[in-house]
Amino acid sequence: MLLAGGIGITPIYTMALALKQTGAKFRLLYAARSRLDLAFAEELARYIGERLQIFVSEEGQRIDIAGEIAKLDPRGELYVCGPFGMLEVAKRLWREAGRPAPHLRYETFGNAGNIADAPFKIRIPRLGLEIDVPANRSMLEALEDAGVEMIFGCRRGECGLCVLPILEPSVHVDHRDVFFSSEERAINSKLCTCVSRAASGSLTVDTPDRTQIRRHGSDASVV
Repeated sequence: MLLAGGIGITPIYTMALALKQTGAKFRLLYAARSRLDLAFAEELARYIGERLQIFVSEEGQRIDIAGEIAKLDPRGELYVCGPFGMLEVAKRLWREAGRPAPHLRYETFGNAGNIADAPFKIRIPRLGLEIDVPANRSMLEALEDAGVEMIFGCRRGECGLCVLPILEPSVHVDHRDVFFSSEERAINSKLCTCVSRAASGSLTVDTPDRTQIRRHGSDASVV
């Protein structure tokens, strides 16, 4: 099953055409605010026919994601791209249905967060570091600038490779990732350093034991 919301139809459109060419069994559920927002709708109707179902919110139409998941074959897969809210609902309902996590694939255009970007500090007690994070730099970039060896992949809050533990969960963190579930973000024990930020003040985190500190110039040390 392919699930697209708004501009999320962009990658789903080419996937639908490819699946049609291979003769795969699939359905495409496409939701938009208005009919004017239905990009590629005519092309899709022409190419994939009844495999396409359209839902227009201004006309009171909503996708019953839980019901659609229930219709899938036990081996079925769900591919989702759309607004952050749609993605979160789809992920939650997929888990609640007991479906295999590897059978859910998704792409997002990111989570803009709940607060405006502001400077804050990162404290890493084990390394004796305090690092300034400017409003125009990510936490991951600030760590790299300070010489902290980091592991990362997507830089969009999707893969989870740059996750670090939060040592003071009481600090307000604006979690902007799509890697953690809403329940995990509420616990506030970890964050994706590539996108998430502290609301203000300082944020105390730890880094893996393998972390190295690169010193600029001739002075170098490894922690």
